[in-house]
Amino acid sequence: MALAAIAKTDMFVAILIILVGLASFALGRLSVLENNRAPIAISAAGETASAASALPTSPAVTGQGQGVVFASKSGSKYYSPTCSGASRVKPENRVWFPSIAAAEAAGLTPAANCPGLQ
Repeated sequence: MALAAIAKTDMFVAILIILVGLASFALGRLSVLENNRAPIAISAAGETASAASALPTSPAVTGQGQGVVFASKSGSKYYSPTCSGASRVKPENRVWFPSIAAAEAAGLTPAANCPGLQ
């Protein structure tokens, strides 16, 4: 009877070692797949080269989607892309500035609903 108990324990240990080995191999393969994944590119809907050329040519403007802050073509406030009010400005009406100083030099003031700009 004691010999059967030892055989069952040895069988359990052998199966456990095999399962741990298989799990380690699978995790190693998953880490290789993660490293080979292509980076994600995010672009605004409707963003085209023709829309970028429609922006006014000001020395402060760097182009659509380029810069730190933006303002509406007809507005007097500037926004950070993460502001809640930024979504109300259509992408084709955005004028981008390379810095906050450049936006203020153009006579714009920070939007009240943009934390961190004031």
